[in-house]
Amino acid sequence: MSATAGQAQSERGLAERLGFKPGQVVQEFGFDDDVDEQLRRSIAEATGSELVDEDYPDVVDAALLWWRADEEDDLTDVLVDVSATIEGGGSILVLTPKAGREGHVSPSDVAEAATTAGLSQTSAVSAGPDWSGTRLVLPKGHR
Repeated sequence: MSATAGQAQSERGLAERLGFKPGQVVQEFGFDDDVDEQLRRSIAEATGSELVDEDYPDVVDAALLWWRADEEDDLTDVLVDVSATIEGGGSILVLTPKAGREGHVSPSDVAEAATTAGLSQTSAVSAGPDWSGTRLVLPKGHR
């Protein structure tokens, strides 16, 4: 296997470990110049399509939310808004800067906001060198 093919397999594997599957439409929120481009490519590779932006007009299968401590909005409110765009049974991957990085958000803050928004936390994962991920799922009857 070539180095490029090995890298593509590794990138796809990261997205698959995070719960992304072929054919899913994934909407991205909170994009900025500090996001992990390798993770974004990994998700596009695993799903077979580019991420759609916040203005996407239809429902999606999953969402990617980049969240930093200095965000102006309330995380609970954002999670409620994001979950409204996702088909029932879908998931939200909340990505926050790792401890010690600028913009770090405590995992307990994410868990509290998720609970208040009616979401369930399924896993916490390392999503690259600078980002931690918290996978949240919507109730099956949502939407």
